[in-house]
Amino acid sequence: MQDFINPYRDKSHIQALSVQINKKAKQLQDDLYIMEVCGGHTHTLMRYALKGLIDSQKIHFIHGPGCPVCIMPKSRITQAYQLAMLPHTIVVTLGDMIKVPGEFGNLADARAKGADVRFVYSPLDCLQIAKENKDKKVIYFAIGFETTTPMSVALLQRAIQMNIQNLFLHINHVLVPPPVRAILDDKRAKVNALIAPSHVSVISGSKIYEPLAKDYKIPIVVSGFEPVDMLESILSIITQKINGEHYVQNQYSRVVNIEGNLKAQAMIEKYFEIAPSFVWRGLGEIKESSLQLKEEYRFFDAQYQFPIQEIESRESKSCLCGEILKGLAQPKDCKVFGKSCTPLKPMGSCMVSSEGACAAYYKYGALQ
Repeated sequence: MQDFINPYRDKSHIQALSVQINKKAKQLQDDLYIMEVCGGHTHTLMRYALKGLIDSQKIHFIHGPGCPVCIMPKSRITQAYQLAMLPHTIVVTLGDMIKVPGEFGNLADARAKGADVRFVYSPLDCLQIAKENKDKKVIYFAIGFETTTPMSVALLQRAIQMNIQNLFLHINHVLVPPPVRAILDDKRAKVNALIAPSHVSVISGSKIYEPLAKDYKIPIVVSGFEPVDMLESILSIITQKINGEHYVQNQYSRVVNIEGNLKAQAMIEKYFEIAPSFVWRGLGEIKESSLQLKEEYRFFDAQYQFPIQEIESRESKSCLCGEILKGLAQPKDCKVFGKSCTPLKPMGSCMVSSEGACAAYYKYGALQ
């Protein structure tokens, strides 16, 4: 494993790429505003202090809405909280979601009040929980982009095959292109290049970004997560910009291809369909930006099977998480950043998630 990773963290290679970037950047006519859509890329930029290697004042980095925990609106967290407080239920989710605040508190607060809330590393763990608790209704709070949707499909498939009747899913699966398009349509946004998510691209393929490159005439590079990957991608974006080009380039070809995982895509299409709309934290309602279970599988849909009250979300006026997700603010622009909002006591989801921009700046800010 080390032999595979080390070349992408090689100091001499990193330095050589930074020299090329700084030399090439002198040819830029206009400022370049690169949005790294995925929170993992934000953490790479901060962890390895890559921004400090780039001297050009014309290159700017903007953090996008590619963190599945960060974009989850308080209303959906509140629904999970309500489900947890129902009698004879067990709410199961991934670790980060336990700490995201809703209107009544977070899922950790619900657990402190006696609710049975559990986190798992794999959705398939829900099968065993359901088998061991046949007198209770187990609800998996399913989140994530195209990356994690196949895992929810696998869970549903197994539940059907095993005839498990007490397992349900609260679906919060969202898609990458619609929110990116919404940001690019915002006249306030300065984004004119994208570092596209790679985990998502493994499933969907790099082809899903081609309409964005064509419609908005911007360079897009699918990048890996190592520092060499990121710097190669930045260099490619600069080169495209100088040449007046705008197309999708796949830097992460060792993992991603154009078409993606066709088997996973077929699995998703069997059970899911495009939902009419989804309310994104900070971005508001975006049409056709999420998935829902098809009607024939609604028996497993917690939103149809349990009484859930619609609660209007009220975001803290002090928290700039919404503006950060839109690319209109940086974490350090927020007055509560690192003060009343820390990873131990987060006010917004950008500080809660391990992929959040605020968490990255808090953890690695001293390196910049």
